[in-house]
Amino acid sequence: MAGLKLITFADSAGSRAGVLLDGGRVLDLGAAMPPARDMIGLIEGGAAMLAQVRALAANPPAGAVLPLAAVAIQAPIPRPRRNVFCVGRNYMDHVAEGDRTRGITQSEVPKYPQFFTKAGDTVIAPDALVPAHEGVTKWLDYEVELVAVIGKAGSDIPKEKALEHVFGWTIGNDVTGRDLQRRHGQWFKGKSLDRSCPLGPVIVPREDLDAADLAIGCRINGEQRQSSRTSKMIFDVKEIIHQLSAGFTLLPGDVIMTGTPEGVGYAMQPPQTLKPGDLMELEIEGIGVLTNRIAG
Repeated sequence: MAGLKLITFADSAGSRAGVLLDGGRVLDLGAAMPPARDMIGLIEGGAAMLAQVRALAANPPAGAVLPLAAVAIQAPIPRPRRNVFCVGRNYMDHVAEGDRTRGITQSEVPKYPQFFTKAGDTVIAPDALVPAHEGVTKWLDYEVELVAVIGKAGSDIPKEKALEHVFGWTIGNDVTGRDLQRRHGQWFKGKSLDRSCPLGPVIVPREDLDAADLAIGCRINGEQRQSSRTSKMIFDVKEIIHQLSAGFTLLPGDVIMTGTPEGVGYAMQPPQTLKPGDLMELEIEGIGVLTNRIAG
């Protein structure tokens, strides 16, 4: 059975949550189930509300079904309430490729997750344009990442309980100005350029997808650049949530990007930077494809 695919979409009536149905249709949850009108409300509604959404998706009321072609898909959470939480250097081959660019030949496994954040208003929709930021960075780069969306609040979360706090999974692109990332030491500046966090296109509920070993990859202009599996993370999602929540309360709707595998542009020989017009296609098994283009 295919997993439920939750979306946020917009049309002339505004933005609201929905479900992708087969046959190029969308279930409008704003019409069918007003308490689930937006994704944060749906998430905060917990298991009971999600069960109601499943029932509606299985037997959608005719008056709440729209053609997909008539709506615009937005990021599943168009504006997170807080910064997007991120993990750096979380695939060993990515650690090694980054080290090689600095002349380091013997890479060490990080002892702890390396956390940083992207500003919440960097989030943009699938198919939205990412600025080239040519006056600010000469090293614009891509990163495909599995994203965990928090469903249940908690702090000091034990590792064995961590997945109970996950609402679902989506795809993120941690677009980065590499020269800014290195220049400023702390990564926030290089990671928080305007419109540098494409997210989507759907959220698949945790119960519908085991994210422990999924194919993950990225194509640039049709060329496969990244190809790995989520099982190659140094710190898995359970460990990330356990460590991040230590003394810090995670809230429903929080977005956690879990790191990128090897194959980023700046580590290629010769290095490849993103340029105006470049097409980025990020794919994770069971979730879908997140597509964006560099403006220009």
